[in-house]
Order: sequence, then structure tokens, then C-alpha cells
Amino acid sequence: MNLSAAQLEIASQIDAHVQKLERAGSDEITIFVKMSDQMPGFKQLMDTAGQRGMDELCARFEGLYHYAKILENIAAGIETGQIKVPR
Repeated sequence: MNLSAAQLEIASQIDAHVQKLERAGSDEITIFVKMSDQMPGFKQLMDTAGQRGMDELCARFEGLYHYAKILENIAAGIETGQIKVPR
């Protein structure tokens, strides 16, 4: 899969930010909160890379993978009702 330079840059930035937070001992909730400014870039990756591209990026960037799993877990918690979201 051919990933663009922009996609690789966004993935690299997210990866670096997550790894920095992990090294500081941040838990998943803290990572989620402190990464809120990275959400537009993550969405851009999802929109432009597709499933195969995201799989490749997550395989290359451990921090990106960890962030994706955090978001996936939160989405699952909202869907099942374990995490309550005000409407």
C-alpha cells in the first residue's frame, strides 16, 4: 500500500505524542484526554488511508496503534452503555 507523506507525518506525530505520554506514566484516560488535539489528524488518517492503510500504519507506529485501541475501547464502552455520554 502506498501511503502519502502527509499520512506518514500525521501517524508519526500521533505516535511520538502517545509514546511521550506513555513514558511519563500516563494511563489510557490521560492519554485520551491529552490527545484531544490529535483527533482531527487521526480522523484524517481514517478517512484517507482506509482499513488497509490504517492496519499498515498501526503496524509501523506502536503509539498510533495504542491510541487507536484506546479510541476503539471508548467507542465500544459508549455503544454498550458502560460509558455514559450526556445527550
